[in-house]
Amino acid sequence: MYNFKISEIDSSKSPNHGSFLQTPFWCEFKTRHGWSYRRFDVTYILPAEPDYEACENSPVQEDLVKKFELAVLNRSFAKGMFSIAYIPLMPELPLECTDEDTLNKAFSEEGEQVSVLKDLVTPETQSIEFAYLLNDLARALKPLLPENTIAIRFDPAVGFNTPEDRDLFNYGIKQIARSEKLKLKKNKVDIQPPDSTLVSLEGTTEEIMARMHSKWRYNIRLSEKKGVKINRYLGNDVKLSEKIDKFYQLTKETNARDGNSSHAKSYYLDLIKSSQDELASGKDVPVVSLYIAEHEGEEIASIMTLFSKDESIYLYGASSNNKRNLMPNHLLQWTAMQDAKEYGSKYYDMYGMPPEGKNENHPMHGLYMFKANFGGKNIHRTGSWDVPVKGIYGLYSAAEKIRAFWHKVVMKKIRGR
Repeated sequence: MYNFKISEIDSSKSPNHGSFLQTPFWCEFKTRHGWSYRRFDVTYILPAEPDYEACENSPVQEDLVKKFELAVLNRSFAKGMFSIAYIPLMPELPLECTDEDTLNKAFSEEGEQVSVLKDLVTPETQSIEFAYLLNDLARALKPLLPENTIAIRFDPAVGFNTPEDRDLFNYGIKQIARSEKLKLKKNKVDIQPPDSTLVSLEGTTEEIMARMHSKWRYNIRLSEKKGVKINRYLGNDVKLSEKIDKFYQLTKETNARDGNSSHAKSYYLDLIKSSQDELASGKDVPVVSLYIAEHEGEEIASIMTLFSKDESIYLYGASSNNKRNLMPNHLLQWTAMQDAKEYGSKYYDMYGMPPEGKNENHPMHGLYMFKANFGGKNIHRTGSWDVPVKGIYGLYSAAEKIRAFWHKVVMKKIRGR
């Protein structure tokens, strides 16, 4: 369906925009922690529909040429016997979707039809095109990737307002893959968190705070009133090693409480130092910061963030079991949001939340409420899709599911969670 023109490019010349997961900075960082990557210029043509009939006053449909840059990460397993190619937060839908206001007017009961239904563009109207896009892009990339690659995994940049809309879209892709005999599989183990909430940084700080739940505004002010102080550290701070040690200590305390796992301490140190080192050398890279909440000389909570012009990300967080009643996590997030706004980010991504957590009986209800009540807009992405390119993929996929079940279900039950 698609004709791709793909050429490898020098990452040093790549712009620093879009998702941080696609930036040269992040890819270079991951190469120091078990990954390799390549970067490509991609061009493809979306052909006009052969049976398209233009409506009155609508433009004549023509072939659409799409161009973008693409980073492909690669991770080897079993001492290099096989590897997985991973494409985070790409590709996007072929066509730009109709804006929400127009969609709402088109389906309103007030009667004025702003557009004929066939002219409206949503993710669902592009299901066939997108299924082929993933399939054909993987096929075009295969000869350019390591010989031992067994599958190409996508985390597409396609989001929805509700998990139901997302699930319906994914169901449609599965049906298309089955009927068209595309080797496209929905992976049950998502790499990036598909569900999140994005806090808009538009408007004044007062307007941003006004969009929060009233209890969250109260908690922020309470934390300030009780004397909690927030300190920010960059990669060139003379106290950085000491503060990373504290962050890691809090991370271990959090993991023991919640039954989670984390990266090695060197991972966090490398991330924040490499950001500042590259900025100091004149490169345009995201700013990585460490925030620590302190009360009466005791450091009680911490977060690590990444700022770029397009987005700001809450990457990692940890907190002590002590003084949680002082609400340091609320003040940490609010401080980071203000800094992100001053930096120029468009929104603050809380980066991961359980979509079912709105239910009070859900075990992660507290995490859901903490993130949702900052006044953001929930987003639900498709999750990971795989295009297998070698038969061994089936065994790898089964092993991956077993591993996920062991860590997320069995081990948590063993630990009493």
